[in-house]
Amino acid sequence: MLFLSALRSAAFIAWMAITVVPVAIAALLLSIFVRGNPVYWTCIFWLRLSIWGARVICGVRWRIQGMENLPSAAERDRGVILLSKHQSTWETFAYPTLMSHPLAYVFKRELLYIPFFGWAMSRMDMIHIDRSKRSEAWNKVAARGKELGARGIWVIMFPEGTRIPRGQAGEYKLGGTRLAVQTGMPVVPIAATSARCWPRKSFLLRPGVVDISIGRPISPEGREPAEMMEEVRHWIEAEMRRLDPEAYGAPAARPPTAAPAPVAQR
Repeated sequence: MLFLSALRSAAFIAWMAITVVPVAIAALLLSIFVRGNPVYWTCIFWLRLSIWGARVICGVRWRIQGMENLPSAAERDRGVILLSKHQSTWETFAYPTLMSHPLAYVFKRELLYIPFFGWAMSRMDMIHIDRSKRSEAWNKVAARGKELGARGIWVIMFPEGTRIPRGQAGEYKLGGTRLAVQTGMPVVPIAATSARCWPRKSFLLRPGVVDISIGRPISPEGREPAEMMEEVRHWIEAEMRRLDPEAYGAPAARPPTAAPAPVAQR
């Protein structure tokens, strides 16, 4: 069984490596003439290929609930801040393929140096920061987040800052809720059980189902960043226990902003 999973995972990695080159070149060439959505959706095409490959080659499927908690396609100018649990590479690839609006990730600038993948990312409307310069990094997040949100681009951040092992919780940093309070954009908490199929710091994928739960928007009006982040943390961690009791133990009391039953499955 382990040998078969390793073989499938190797085939999946090869699939990503082969497909990223032509798509990245296409995005780079396109960016010479246009920017914005055309380049973004060209890059997302490769993510679609990757998520498709994970499903077909490795058996990684997904279920989503709470999509109605996101702004509708008609609300194109409404900015939001998505704050998600971060367990593996899977959700970073999957979210742009599942959302109807362009997303702007906040990420460390070192990723831009990855051949083809990083080069294409550099041509997208993202927020890349130097983590060693915290004050400068925050000023960039605040300025770019406000600008992108005004254009209807959804800013997405992982408040724990890094991938967290299955069944554990990291320290929730305040950047996302600070941005919400400063810009007036609501935050939307997201729980995802991706480590069930693609553990952190591993390229060995296991067949199974990733559950994604999207909570109701939380308004920043009259709130403090720390208090607001505590609500986000409580909702995400309670939802993780509900979605993955095998790893987290008995589910906690269902939070008031919990999402409804699953609405989509692949």
